Amino acid sequence: MKLVEFSQIGDQALSELKAVQDADALEAWRVKYLGRKGQVTQMLSQIGKLAPEDRREGGQLANRVKQEVTAAFESLKEQFQAAQTQTGPREDVTLPGIPVRQGKRHIIMQTISELLEIFGRMGFAVAYGPEVEDEWHNFVALNIPPEHPARDPLDNFYISDSMLLRSQTSTIQIRVMEHQKPPIRVVAPGRVYRPDTVDATHMFMFHQLEALVVDEGVTMVDLKSSINQFIHTFFGSDTQWRFRPSFFPFTEPSCEVDILWVDKSGRENWMEIGGCGMVDPNVFDSVGIDSETYTGWAFGFGIERLAMKKYGITDIRLLFENDRRFLEQF
Repeated sequence: MKLVEFSQIGDQALSELKAVQDADALEAWRVKYLGRKGQVTQMLSQIGKLAPEDRREGGQLANRVKQEVTAAFESLKEQFQAAQTQTGPREDVTLPGIPVRQGKRHIIMQTISELLEIFGRMGFAVAYGPEVEDEWHNFVALNIPPEHPARDPLDNFYISDSMLLRSQTSTIQIRVMEHQKPPIRVVAPGRVYRPDTVDATHMFMFHQLEALVVDEGVTMVDLKSSINQFIHTFFGSDTQWRFRPSFFPFTEPSCEVDILWVDKSGRENWMEIGGCGMVDPNVFDSVGIDSETYTGWAFGFGIERLAMKKYGITDIRLLFENDRRFLEQF
């Protein structure tokens, strides 16, 4: 290759570059002249084949040609990129934005959080326990004898002869008292399971919130005042509620707690939200707490029923159907 051919390659490359109109043509030009086997690249490899007296001049000429061609290529490449940026898709800032659909917790979880916050301000700690329980924690320690109808296999979800899905969160109270000595002031939320017939106010799985207070000198007055404070904080100060005498094996005396309820037809009825009472001494004896020294009270409220009363939900099944049209209201 002669020196004059070096200049010719440069002139030809620059001439063809002026005719390039788009990025694809520019890439094809780059491969032809500046690629690994391009003409400018090959020109540099021919310097060593020149006559010794021409190599110095040939090297300088070849480098100058490469620099000019490369500079012209980079300049045109930047022009194409700038043009593409200016003519490419743009955001119309005058258009309304795309709304972000923010998720939220289920209404039952919202209710549980609110309940724990209320009782937290009342000085209660929170405890949790297993949903699969043994008969000791679910029945025996709660003063429920073998012949009691609450232990009937038809009224429970037994997994084996001695294990079942817990039917009440009172089991957590037993576990707390087994490992903690008075004073005790704790609430225990969680799922429970009973084979109830499903209707507007019953489900075979639901949530309970249990509370337990154990100390010296605890009385029924403390129980009633605590429930009254909770109901008026959660539902409002004008909420009507009542105690109704009842019986539970693990409390004595025992009461049902009812709240005035308005049904679909607008009629007012009393709806039970849970049971309560003073802890039976036999329960204390089963967990090693001196029943001569300590007294205590406990209650268990159905969380779904609390939510239904507060938000005007007339059918418990709506909480579990996962209809977004319903759930998005809360």
